Amino acid sequence: MFEIIYQDPQIIVVNKPAPLAVIHEGWDENAPTLQAMLEKQFGGKKIWVVHRLDKGTTGVMVFARTPEAHRHLNTQFERHEVEKIYHAIVEGEPEWDQYSAKHALHANVGRKHRTVVDKHRGKPSETDLRVTQRWFDYSLIEARPKTGRTHQVRVHCAAMGHPLVGDTLYGAEPSESIARFALHAQSLSFIHPKSGEKVTFTAAYPADFAELIDLLEAS
Repeated sequence: MFEIIYQDPQIIVVNKPAPLAVIHEGWDENAPTLQAMLEKQFGGKKIWVVHRLDKGTTGVMVFARTPEAHRHLNTQFERHEVEKIYHAIVEGEPEWDQYSAKHALHANVGRKHRTVVDKHRGKPSETDLRVTQRWFDYSLIEARPKTGRTHQVRVHCAAMGHPLVGDTLYGAEPSESIARFALHAQSLSFIHPKSGEKVTFTAAYPADFAELIDLLEAS
């Protein structure tokens, strides 16, 4: 199940769990999705998807309840006006405290549909990274993506030599401490489509992410 952080006649803000897809992926039309679960919970009414998180990513998401709200929010995302903050637990201890990763990214490459760094075919991409906590051989990173490329935070961290814990797709070692890659969408800030005021919503860590931090603290 998922937590509804906020709702009004225009928007719904939720804390997405893992490993739940936002919309249908692949050929399994019967697989549960967050969009379908929301539409069922709200009496079968149409719920519009504004942005996506990977199945393995948890955290704050906003959905639209009207076509007008959908258009308004879509425009903000397209113009990169939405402020997104992710928390990631990565392998290793970066030599830097803050860094702006600007590797060009090319998505959907190969059978595994990976995103790769490609300065010739890739699209301009930027993520501001900041180390907020260090443990032996691991670190907690705050990531603020300025663009919205597929797997952007995951690939930029890996390109810096610090893949997310559990993110074997991008070079991390298999983890016995968490069953997914350690990425959480911590907060989301945008202009409310009705009031015109800036609003910010945050999502609490899920149990597996919090337990991994506790384990690292104790080590």
